[in-house]
Amino acid sequence: MSPQAPAAAAASTATASETPANPAAANAANAANAGEPGDRLVRGACPHDCPDTCALITTVRAGRVVRVAGDPAHPPTHGALCTKVSRYAERSYHPERVLTPLRRVGPKGAGQFVPVSWGEALDDIAARLGAIAAREPQAIVPYSYAGTMGMVQGESLAARFFHKLGASLLDRTICASAGSEALAATYGGKLGMHLEDYAHAQLILIWGSNSIASNLHFWTFAQQAKRNGARLIAIDPRRTETADKCHQHLALLPGTDGALALALMHELITHDWLDHDYIARHVDGFEALRDEALAWPPERAAGVCGLDAAVIRQLAHDYARTRPAAIRLNYGMQRVHGGGNAVRLIALLPCLTGAWRQRGGGLLLSASGWVARVRDDAALQRPDLLAGRSPRSINMSTIGDALLHPGDGPQGGDFGPKIEAVVVYNSNPVAVAPESAKVVAGFARDDLFTVVLEHFLTDTADHADYVLPATTQLEHWDIHGSYGHTYALLNQPAVQPVGEARPNTEVFRQLAARLGFAEPCFADSDEQICRQALPGLDFDALLRDGWVRLPVPELPFADGGFATPSGKVQVQVPGLGLPRYLPPHESRASAPALAAIYPLAMISPPARNFLNSSFVNVTSLRSIEGRPLLEIHPDDAAPRGIADGAVVRVFNARGSYRCHAAVSTRARPGVVNGLGIWWRKLGLDGNNVNQLTSQRLTDIGRAPTFYDCLVEVAADGAPAADGLDAAAAASPA
Repeated sequence: MSPQAPAAAAASTATASETPANPAAANAANAANAGEPGDRLVRGACPHDCPDTCALITTVRAGRVVRVAGDPAHPPTHGALCTKVSRYAERSYHPERVLTPLRRVGPKGAGQFVPVSWGEALDDIAARLGAIAAREPQAIVPYSYAGTMGMVQGESLAARFFHKLGASLLDRTICASAGSEALAATYGGKLGMHLEDYAHAQLILIWGSNSIASNLHFWTFAQQAKRNGARLIAIDPRRTETADKCHQHLALLPGTDGALALALMHELITHDWLDHDYIARHVDGFEALRDEALAWPPERAAGVCGLDAAVIRQLAHDYARTRPAAIRLNYGMQRVHGGGNAVRLIALLPCLTGAWRQRGGGLLLSASGWVARVRDDAALQRPDLLAGRSPRSINMSTIGDALLHPGDGPQGGDFGPKIEAVVVYNSNPVAVAPESAKVVAGFARDDLFTVVLEHFLTDTADHADYVLPATTQLEHWDIHGSYGHTYALLNQPAVQPVGEARPNTEVFRQLAARLGFAEPCFADSDEQICRQALPGLDFDALLRDGWVRLPVPELPFADGGFATPSGKVQVQVPGLGLPRYLPPHESRASAPALAAIYPLAMISPPARNFLNSSFVNVTSLRSIEGRPLLEIHPDDAAPRGIADGAVVRVFNARGSYRCHAAVSTRARPGVVNGLGIWWRKLGLDGNNVNQLTSQRLTDIGRAPTFYDCLVEVAADGAPAADGLDAAAAASPA
């Protein structure tokens, strides 16, 4: 099959995929998506960086998408879509979509381009990359993340291409690696409870998650549990929309989750609220953990977390004495110095109480390890194409420093060669990477050759030498796991690519051909790669129904069986030791001189109607969101003379960011919430909240510390704080 055949075959395969095996489910799906005679229904999957990974049904009329809806037959997502994805057709047919290859003609960052043919663009890109690779292939860096979560349009042919080239590897850390590596160290993999089982819980701790905005389908099961009498408790520095709907909100200080977890353990131990049998049979290293936890009475944790000790005691009582009790942990709380250790500690809580024994008990941070058990990464990415080479790895979270590094000279060094070329796909680093002034300066280098595969002229695309038009999810094949439920999904193309857009896979096929890569794997079609990805699953069922359930036990850890070598939960891990509380890099405790100058902690949670930097340019969603905002508590706003709606300047030694203030109790005293991630070009000064964040990394997983950030806030026009040089000297960064 030719590379373009899957898209062309959409019409012929869509009919076979219209009817799931369950007739009742088919009737529900058809009723929910009923349209005009001649409409086609095509099954797909949401590609975005969200734990829900919704099953989609796209209605096509006369070759054009007229509706994108959820599949009501899909058990974890049951036909409901978030506001963002329900408007996916608006994004695909957006008037500003890039529809032809573009070559830069103005200065980098100006966004000045002229259209060129695919042949001209690919010939020049292949020649430029080939010349660099002939001298030093590690000077080429791929940069990608979760603009699509698909296995095919993500790291399949792209990985094969860069492996064959010998390019630098990319350490993909920017979102979740601290928590993911911590969870894997504790449980042996990124594993957790079934999403649907939250409906059976009687207590749910929603820890570091604004589920209404970022995990909608978990929230529907939590609401079901609530109607059945369950108590919901939000643990989050921000009073989110989710916290509004919970019975209780614990607004702890950012980066103190590990201290709270230890205090809960202290109470479990001192009151003997433990499942001794479960601990004896399924927990390895409890005695050392016991000693650590007993050093954290609630009074000590209360001082660190900014909570009342009585509240901590009551939370421990409720968690221990309510059955079943579940924790929905999310990734926001691990974006601090001690984030990895905090995840390890929280993940141990259901193991101490034996919560895993019951349906509705346990914990979920990520379920992606279940699909990893059946995914064939070697077939997808072909690491054998490295042919024994071991390229360096560039951490995507410190891309600002990496792009500005001059490279190691003849004497050698730890960094290696200067970066000469970057190929960006499925990401927007100029907007999303921390300490963005450095990221911008790096991408603005005249001697850096940059290629960006994109739907729109993002902040990163504005700095490209070539922008190549990419297909959206409605226009290509892909296959998906999920990190929030236990199903795999297939996405079939609903329509032909709009304009001259091409799938990522086709771009790398064509570049491989121009560089003379003769391995047969570079000719694999997208449908063939879909079949290679999950060889243990029934692909015919995926074609027919759009999704299949993964082979996961009903109660995954009711009798142990963790994925560690011993089969037990690991408390002490080689190379990591015992989990402990680590304070933020930037706090009064760890950096008092810095805190004296910048007294407010800042977190930067996502705006409700965006998904990272995706959807920011969708007019209807941006109009709902309004404008870039900083939430600040009235107690912090008043002494600074800041009124609601006023323009403010948020600053630290790394930079300054102007936005509008929302004086609100959504922020707790001492903490401000810079809602992100707006494109820089849409900000008041052409930047965004990442102007202030740091490139310092977490304790585990080499991840960014976005929520570990001290700032000061002033009314716009107020004089700058004295002593910025002194502030820079005081900064731990």
